[in-house]
Amino acid sequence: MSNPLIRDNENYVVMEPCKNEKLLTSKETLQWLENWLNQMDELPEDLKEHPSNVEAAQRLLDTACDLEITPGFNIQWFAVRLNPPEL
Repeated sequence: MSNPLIRDNENYVVMEPCKNEKLLTSKETLQWLENWLNQMDELPEDLKEHPSNVEAAQRLLDTACDLEITPGFNIQWFAVRLNPPEL
């Protein structure tokens, strides 16, 4: 089970093959995921139940850290903390 503090993060590092990693806000990461979903011919089975790619992207952000766009081409995203939490 993932640490619930990870949900408090507002930043993600995103990675695409043959590109430099990028640091995005959670809103930008959601848009980045939605853009990738829009490019896919067919969504993975577990995302087809969502009525929109926005909702599917949110599901990915909440539950996963990678997505195979085409065979052998995966994108990844990971929550990162830029500042330590205050105690």
